[in-house]
Amino acid sequence: MMTLKIETPPTSNYDTSEEKQEFNWRQCWYPVCFVQDLPKDRSYSFSLYDEPFVIFKNQDRQLVCLTDRCPHRAARLSDGQVIDGKIECSYHGWQFSTDGKCLHIPQLPADAKIPVNACVSSFKVVEHQGIVWMWAEENKTAVDDVIPTLADLEKPGFVTIDYMRDLPYNQGYFIENVIDPAHIPISHDGIMGNREDAQPLAMEVIESSYQGIRGRYKKIRTPNQPWNLLDFIAPNLIIYQIKVEQRGWFGGIALYSIPVGKDKCRILLRNYGNFFNWKIKYAPRWLDHVLLRNKILEGDLQLVVQQQAQIERLGKNLKEIYLPLKTSDTLVLEYRKWLDKFGTSLPFYQGYSSAKNLGMEDLKQNSTSQDRFLQHTQICSSCNRAYRLTNRLKNIFVGVAIALASAAILVDIYQLKIALVSTALVSVGLAVLAQKIKIQFERSYTRH
Repeated sequence: MMTLKIETPPTSNYDTSEEKQEFNWRQCWYPVCFVQDLPKDRSYSFSLYDEPFVIFKNQDRQLVCLTDRCPHRAARLSDGQVIDGKIECSYHGWQFSTDGKCLHIPQLPADAKIPVNACVSSFKVVEHQGIVWMWAEENKTAVDDVIPTLADLEKPGFVTIDYMRDLPYNQGYFIENVIDPAHIPISHDGIMGNREDAQPLAMEVIESSYQGIRGRYKKIRTPNQPWNLLDFIAPNLIIYQIKVEQRGWFGGIALYSIPVGKDKCRILLRNYGNFFNWKIKYAPRWLDHVLLRNKILEGDLQLVVQQQAQIERLGKNLKEIYLPLKTSDTLVLEYRKWLDKFGTSLPFYQGYSSAKNLGMEDLKQNSTSQDRFLQHTQICSSCNRAYRLTNRLKNIFVGVAIALASAAILVDIYQLKIALVSTALVSVGLAVLAQKIKIQFERSYTRH
């Protein structure tokens, strides 16, 4: 159906005959984070379907991925330290090699052998197109050729704008949200849409198989509108493709995601193209996140949180709850039906007429559903640096203002006193400005 070297339109390298139509979630690559957001000198923890993993670098600076659970007493290996390319559990000092074998147990007598089962599973992890990818099955089954690849990024003149965030809802709801172009004028009104532009859409499913869904849509209010391509590459990627041939503009939006757990997913959003102006190319990454990306993601974040909560409270399948329209929900329904057909191997999912391992017992009060700092700033290297810098500057300006004001009280020379007070007031103003910028990394956007 579709190659993983993504062009326009995608085509297939694979046999899509019915007997081959099987989906194995473990035989897939999962995006963990952008390479630029991976810590340089410490381990990095993440989860896949509630299973914990840790990434670190060996002595050759190559990435290593192990299960993030010490076989001794189940402590997190990611809480430990990396010593000479080995990761050490911080509880009792057990050390593990890059293939998961235990190499050292401080409490074991010198003449005793390390138990055979004192090991952890290892998984292949690679860097590709600026993203860290992890293969979910044992190393020897990994197939590098099936890593989703944006072919345009291999061409000169293409640039990317990357953004990562943890969202407090199931991955299926994220994919449903972003495979639905009809919601954009309403949910993102004033940010990336205009509610006056909400209208019926012509929507078509071009192809559907275990590898994903090829679709397209267009507005029908104005005649002769071009089709927009919108694809789902199973199990983690949605692609909006942009093409303005008369100007030579090509690009798109790639929305990667990883199912962290039942009520949490991580998204890696990548805008790419050869038509970005110099402001987008050279503006600080954190500024784009503060002014635009955070607001876009927060525009309907709480809506989706509550949508999942409502559905789980009802305890019914989506076929009984939804009232879909052909002119807005065609691709949404196709994705949910894809889960019905191919998602049975997943640890959990919510299809259109079926579901697995989801229910009322999973509901909980999500107090962090609008926490920009925890969901983004903390895991984004650019925003984290800018946040720490603005906080440091705020404290410096406050300290300078206090020092200058104190000095002004002590001096008797009128002109010097005025200069000190004026400078102190400027420092106060700069501290207030730094605080306002700092808040942008903490507080979520609200429309009202």
